[in-house]
Amino acid sequence: MTVKDILDCITEIAPLHWQESYDNAGLQVGDLNAEVRKALICLDITEAVVDEAIAKNCNLIISHHPLIFNGLKHLTPQTYIERAVMKAIKHDIALISMHTNLDNSYLGVSRVLAEKLGLKNLHFLQPSADEPGACGLGMVGELEKPLEETDFLKLVSEIIASPCLRHSALTGRKIQKVALCGGSGSPFMAEALRQMADAYLTADIKYHDFFVPEGNILLVDGGHFETEQFTKELICGLIQKKFPTFAAEIAETNTNAVCYFVNKNNQ
Repeated sequence: MTVKDILDCITEIAPLHWQESYDNAGLQVGDLNAEVRKALICLDITEAVVDEAIAKNCNLIISHHPLIFNGLKHLTPQTYIERAVMKAIKHDIALISMHTNLDNSYLGVSRVLAEKLGLKNLHFLQPSADEPGACGLGMVGELEKPLEETDFLKLVSEIIASPCLRHSALTGRKIQKVALCGGSGSPFMAEALRQMADAYLTADIKYHDFFVPEGNILLVDGGHFETEQFTKELICGLIQKKFPTFAAEIAETNTNAVCYFVNKNNQ
């Protein structure tokens, strides 16, 4: 099994040409022809993740977010990015990222989140002009039964295991048609409104964006890590389905950079 074999397995559903122009998906460190013993799958690559790969004898790490996003002018121990790259090279560990190409796949990031929420009749929120049936961003689907807004918020909180959710003012209507976009999807809120979704779930929503719905949609910020966390399962599942005997596992290291303090006295 080579690095290229694993890369090809994932790009079957998320070709690299689907990535956005600003992105850096694909092989970041290593040799495509190198033999792979074992792969570790994560959302973000940190030093701790590389240490876990070393401890578990993995010589390939597959992440959603690219470790090398902007160009590196030097490799020194000054930043966690450089230290992680240096450690990976030292221990002969290849690094692959599957980012916006996987975001843009119909079988990708937003779809797996939609399925976790139990949404049916799925279609793209923002389909690609070139390949509208296979490539696009976000998902729109329907709950089997309408939910009260607070029950919908509880469902989201439980599914993504978040201690708190930011949301816009309650509309007073039930939720059945749901639009969502894993990660930073606030630019697509207008499309969620146009498609008359009852709720829009995404992350990284700015303060003033919460004014935009004007009672027409329930806007929910579930957190970037939280709305993309199932990408790890997706990638691992793709590999295990095609290569049942290959050793691939999800990293145990928690890479969520956002921590929550919940003051129960204010509840």
